[in-house]
Amino acid sequence: MVTYGETKLLCTVVASKADPSENDFFPLTVHYIEKFYSIGKVPGGYLKREGRPSEKETLTSRLIDRPIRPLFPDSFKNEVQVICQVLNHDGNSSTEIPAIIGASAALTISGIPFYGPLGASKVARIKNEFVLNPTNEQQLESDLDLVVAGTKDGVLMVESEAKELEEEVMLEAVVFGQNSYKEVLKLIVELAEESAKDPWDLPEEDTSKADNLITEKYMDQITSVYTIKNKKDRQDKLKEINSSLEELSEEVSIDVKKLGNSLNKLQKNIVRKKILSSKTRIDGRKIDEVRQINCETGLLPRAHGSALFTRGETQSIAVLTLGTSEDEQMVDSLEGLYKSKFMLHYNFPPFSVGEAGRMGGTGRREIGHGKLAWRAVNPILPDYDKFPYTIRIVSEITESNGSSSMATVCGSSLALMDAGVPIKKQVAGIAMGLIKEKEKFIVLSDILGDEDHLGDMDFKVAGTKDGITSLQMDIKVDSITSEIMNTALKQAKKGRVLILKEMDKVIKKPNKELNEFAPKMELLKINTDKIREVIGTGGKVIREIVEKSGAKVDIDDEGNIKVSSNQKENIKNALQMIHDIIDEPENGKIYSGKVVKVVDFGAFVNFLGKRDGLVHISALSDERIEKVTDVVNEGDEVKVKVIGFDKRGKVRLSIKDVD
Repeated sequence: MVTYGETKLLCTVVASKADPSENDFFPLTVHYIEKFYSIGKVPGGYLKREGRPSEKETLTSRLIDRPIRPLFPDSFKNEVQVICQVLNHDGNSSTEIPAIIGASAALTISGIPFYGPLGASKVARIKNEFVLNPTNEQQLESDLDLVVAGTKDGVLMVESEAKELEEEVMLEAVVFGQNSYKEVLKLIVELAEESAKDPWDLPEEDTSKADNLITEKYMDQITSVYTIKNKKDRQDKLKEINSSLEELSEEVSIDVKKLGNSLNKLQKNIVRKKILSSKTRIDGRKIDEVRQINCETGLLPRAHGSALFTRGETQSIAVLTLGTSEDEQMVDSLEGLYKSKFMLHYNFPPFSVGEAGRMGGTGRREIGHGKLAWRAVNPILPDYDKFPYTIRIVSEITESNGSSSMATVCGSSLALMDAGVPIKKQVAGIAMGLIKEKEKFIVLSDILGDEDHLGDMDFKVAGTKDGITSLQMDIKVDSITSEIMNTALKQAKKGRVLILKEMDKVIKKPNKELNEFAPKMELLKINTDKIREVIGTGGKVIREIVEKSGAKVDIDDEGNIKVSSNQKENIKNALQMIHDIIDEPENGKIYSGKVVKVVDFGAFVNFLGKRDGLVHISALSDERIEKVTDVVNEGDEVKVKVIGFDKRGKVRLSIKDVD
């Protein structure tokens, strides 16, 4: 049980002791679960119980998984399940950090082979000062939202959103978070000294026979394969080699899975040694070279904004849709009910990597990549009061060979400009890799899928030309140093600037006009005492405005009115009807009106909405007249000037004073 203030989480770990020899991967699953009873609330919906994981639960599960996964021995293949449940929540503090700490503590005392403990902290930056584990209220004032996790030796994971902060500031924040979580490591060690279970036996497997055999038989072939620059051709050749392992297994009486593991080790060694020695990549690039970039905007005319971004063999179609307040996403969370005005959804179909895969619901990876791109783009969006639209971007990955999430960032930025969303500058992203052998390391820019798989780091940086908006880092080794992070950040900036220049060649500023199919919107602010008049009894007036004008009308408790429609004329008509209700007559102002009643002493003119005023017979004309009908009759369209108000507040009008 982890307690932080009034927030409590129960973190549990279970591992199977069944023979894991059938597993050719490490089956680790992590589940973060929020219970609504933790805030004294009954869940919504028909069933009134917690159901499928929310987006936050999925993202937090990934946040816990990413730093603990590298801390298990490579030879450990037993099934492990980590479950972190929020039992009590104070409503104003982060639950992610206690969840990571609780998972680390549970693993450390479990006896399961685990190279922990692991600590975590959250960092905000308010008025240029770093704040540790901020409350939700403090986070609203911050220009940084950063989570860092790692061991006493170094950082393993970073996840962040920032408002165009410089590389030096981001590195300082990571170091601040790292120094802060070290206190937690001491607590976990003290707990383990009191209550740790006996450690599991981890049998050491002798793989030398399989390793030597694979090296002898396939060394030249694998070396040759990794001179093939085209991904598909390279994969086809590797499939041929893998298919020959079955026959070899029967010949030498070694399990085919062991031979496969040895082949993977050989591939890794060959690629890593080649890059470290020659500083030349699998596809022939230099270590800091970015693949060819191609951009296109406006490829889908009916979409409100669209873009195609291609970098090497990675491609994203980003499609943007603008909506009204009715399209906002309503989210019911432990922190309360709120509406999301910006959504970014990422889809990764199997054909993008040349596979015939299963199509189902949205996977954890798709949710995680979508949120990473969301964090990168969110800081550059205009304020809602200046651009009151709901924005949804969908990234369709049509081809993937390295960092489709960063292609999504670039495509989203282009689509925003194509749609005419008033962002001030482009945002782009790049993925960095790492090859580290003892003290020697090389940082790679714009990594391929193979370099991600065979390397030691996945380091994604997104931002504008002026600063970072999002940073995500996952380490596959025990930890990395500040020196490596600093090198990666500087190299990433160089690559990001290059990508931004290529994007600017296609579109540098947002289109001035919204797409013809996008909804048009106008804002109006009225006094709160007029809200009741606009809405009417039971909503009668506002319904009439909507029906007659053809526009959507939304009004909030503060008097903010949004009028939207695909037709500008509908908006104009709706606004006029609202003004007719809320506007007060101005002394000295001239209005167009209609004579609604003629009496002996003058004429009543409807001149402002449903408001009438009296034109006295003496104010009809400069000349003396006998009767009112000599000048006006009922139904006449006239111009009138407000010349004052009587004691009862009735409006006095004049026709003769109109110039």
